[in-house]
Amino acid sequence: MKEGATGRLTARTVVISGLCALLATAATCSSKGERKGGGAAASQGERLILFATTELNGQLEPCGCNSDPMGDIARTVALVEEARAGEVPVLVVDGGSLLFEGDAVAPGEKAQAELKAKALAGIVERELRADAVGLGPHDLALGAGAVDLPRHAVNVPAEAGVDLAPPAVLEAGEVKVGVFGVVAPSALDAAKIQASDPVAAAARAVADLRERGAQVVVALAHMQRREAVALARRVEGIDFLLVGQKAPADPRKVQDEPQKVGQTWLFQPANRGQVVSRLEIAVRGAGPFSDALGPGRIAALDARIAALREDIAGWEKDPSADQGFLAQKKNELAGLQEQRARLDKSPLLVPEKGNWFTFTQVPIRKGLACNGETRQAKEELDRAIAEVNLAESKARGPAAPPPAGKPGFAGVEECGFCHADAVEFWKKTRHAGAWETLVEGHKEASYDCIGCHVTGWDQPGGATLAFNESLRDVQCEVCHGPGSIHVDKDGKDRPRTVVKSPSEDVCLRCHNEEHSDTFEYEAYLRDVTGPGHGAELRARLGDGPTGHELRKAALEKAGLAVGEGCGK
Repeated sequence: MKEGATGRLTARTVVISGLCALLATAATCSSKGERKGGGAAASQGERLILFATTELNGQLEPCGCNSDPMGDIARTVALVEEARAGEVPVLVVDGGSLLFEGDAVAPGEKAQAELKAKALAGIVERELRADAVGLGPHDLALGAGAVDLPRHAVNVPAEAGVDLAPPAVLEAGEVKVGVFGVVAPSALDAAKIQASDPVAAAARAVADLRERGAQVVVALAHMQRREAVALARRVEGIDFLLVGQKAPADPRKVQDEPQKVGQTWLFQPANRGQVVSRLEIAVRGAGPFSDALGPGRIAALDARIAALREDIAGWEKDPSADQGFLAQKKNELAGLQEQRARLDKSPLLVPEKGNWFTFTQVPIRKGLACNGETRQAKEELDRAIAEVNLAESKARGPAAPPPAGKPGFAGVEECGFCHADAVEFWKKTRHAGAWETLVEGHKEASYDCIGCHVTGWDQPGGATLAFNESLRDVQCEVCHGPGSIHVDKDGKDRPRTVVKSPSEDVCLRCHNEEHSDTFEYEAYLRDVTGPGHGAELRARLGDGPTGHELRKAALEKAGLAVGEGCGK
């Protein structure tokens, strides 16, 4: 993490599916010797590759419940390793909020959070070999003393207690890259750290880096986009700015195009490592950088054109549509189509002179390969988490009983004495296998997962991490509520203490975008209602897609193949 750390900056090149083949006509896949010797390759400039992440939020891998889970540090490490195996120098930066899920940690989950943070920081330093890491509020959840790795944040005072790294000039092959970090003061309010004016601090850092010979300046700005835009407008000399805060949680909302503000290019990956930003930068001398697009942007451009065409078609049918706005959008579409036609002739639009770059947002999907050492580190982490969590949970004992007169959880066996048909139906549903999926993934002792796979989690008389044997799986009481009083009174409790027809809100506790991307209420009801359990409701629902069918289609669309060395 120190300046001049050239041991991690040997000349490499990236290998992304078909990239060199697409760039061959532009001579960008030639050897370093050919570039050094002059000719077309050398005339395109000295190149380097920059990978960027931000707001990993303590996540080493995604929840596996989605049809297309994204974001796995083992796959990101393998992606970067593949690039380092080539001949173009590689740098890796992170925008901050690396260590924890939020700016505070639940008291009962502190041990797990500490283990995850330590493991993630170690992987980022040793396997990912990050060259610079910014600072964000989710790094400070357990105080400044718990922040691993030196952090780039030029407007954070030394007395804050964070191990701070000064602006660094990194040697990426023949190119000197200056890197500094800056934080929005409001981002550190929860940590009670008073950061100074980011604009003044950034201006000083840029001047210092340029004076020390930096040909490219990269800012790790842990702030929201509007704040980053204001920073870029007021501080000259920043070439590339990583927007570090409020990165999209939904990878579909990631901007595929970098945003130009003055001479600065702003970009942002998704959070939790779901999408990694990749820039290939070519330096020919002093001056600003132009966007050469490149093959990685073709798919994104096609999607923008298709979406704009659809919008225009709708506006044309609307008699109240603003004609001036419509004309503007048609001109925009024409420009995009012209750009796309140029890409057909040459996917790399290198300018005749000056510096240039290409930008790609890389989804970290399950089809990518995994780094073996990182995967092993994750497995060791699972074991360590299970050991400490189970020990602590056993020491605390079972869940507290419910208050007098309030129901607790009886378990599915008790339900079966009076509702045998319903329980038999339940046994054939996915809900009955919820615990088994945790065991298969070695997550049965993880606070990140267990709550949606047991009954009565974190409720009086319900399941805890160590005491859950009779409450494993998504049993009747998850949906219908705790039933101990109903059981004790042989179903004659008045008023009823169980809910006959639970609302959709009950489902949404677990079936949300992060954990259940194909969830549709009626479709999923078709899976869990039928003979012996809501037969009348099932009849009213009628024909239509089931949750099983929606998930099966989504899995097939995402691709069933798992990357080499991953296991899952």
